[in-house]
Amino acid sequence: MTFDAEHPDRSGCPAGNTDRVLDVLQREAVRATVFIQGRWAEAHPATARRIAGDGHLVGHHSHYHARMPLFNDDGIVSDVTVAQQIIHSITGMDPRPWFRCPFGEGHDDPRVLRCLAALGYRDVHWDIALEDWEPWRTGAAIAADAISGVRAHGDGAVILLHTWPAGTADALGPMIAGLREIGASFVTVDQLSRAD
Repeated sequence: MTFDAEHPDRSGCPAGNTDRVLDVLQREAVRATVFIQGRWAEAHPATARRIAGDGHLVGHHSHYHARMPLFNDDGIVSDVTVAQQIIHSITGMDPRPWFRCPFGEGHDDPRVLRCLAALGYRDVHWDIALEDWEPWRTGAAIAADAISGVRAHGDGAVILLHTWPAGTADALGPMIAGLREIGASFVTVDQLSRAD
């Protein structure tokens, strides 16, 4: 299970939603991988610290949440370096080597991947995207799609979720229960045999 913590100024984000997500993960004893955007960490430092303090693996999700292929090489270096310093200073954790390209754009771009590798990162894409960012996606639908997606994919499925949608927080408890019923276990990306 992976989460993107992003967009400190996104309208429609319920206050405290990331803490709701973290509360469920803590109650269910599930460690996740959380890709933190630099601007988000600046806006929500206590919650960013909690992510690390709760034992989740901290990854990097850029500073500006811009499409990485739109940056030139110096722009990629600047965006990644600024956010890395912020994430590390706030959480106490170095997010290297785990990076997730915003919107998934750049995960298959050789130039972007070369720049990330030079900075000590590898991109972690996903296998199952639940579109939890869509305001019409209910918790029940997100949970059902996660379970069917993992069942279809099998071992090593990387699920993409976000910390800010209300539907994600609503889905998490039933999703974890349903995944456990089909025999799934939860690991962070560093525990997978691959991360791509």
